[in-house]
Amino acid sequence: MAERPIDPDVDLRVPGQRAEVGWAVLAAIAAGGALGALARHGAQTLLPAVPGAFPWATFLVNVSGCALIGVLMVTITEVRRAHRLVRPFLGVGVLGGFTTFSTYVVEARRVVADGAPLVGVLYLAGTLAAALAAVWAGMRLTRWAAS
Repeated sequence: MAERPIDPDVDLRVPGQRAEVGWAVLAAIAAGGALGALARHGAQTLLPAVPGAFPWATFLVNVSGCALIGVLMVTITEVRRAHRLVRPFLGVGVLGGFTTFSTYVVEARRVVADGAPLVGVLYLAGTLAAALAAVWAGMRLTRWAAS
């Protein structure tokens, strides 16, 4: 049987599509997620949040993670075929565990509660804009480098 790529839009309610998600995929995601979360913890340890100040660690983690997602997706979908566990391990696991948009929202609320609403709004808007720009830049640079 030929190896099929994993579809990110698998509907687990459809029995024929459940076969794509197996123990190997779940193990790859879990292992990658642990590594990504450890890397994020390291970044947040190096740049701890200061009450009322811009949360630089989470901003940098999310923006760099988005750039790497752009690089990864172009590499494995346009540049060369990857093993079926590469996207679950690196994309969902490592980069999913590394980036943290839930912490982004919690930190924005905390900054506002600490009396810095302008910093909170700049953090929310700046992270969103920088993350989208980072994905785009990662994709463009990877396409350029591969050509």
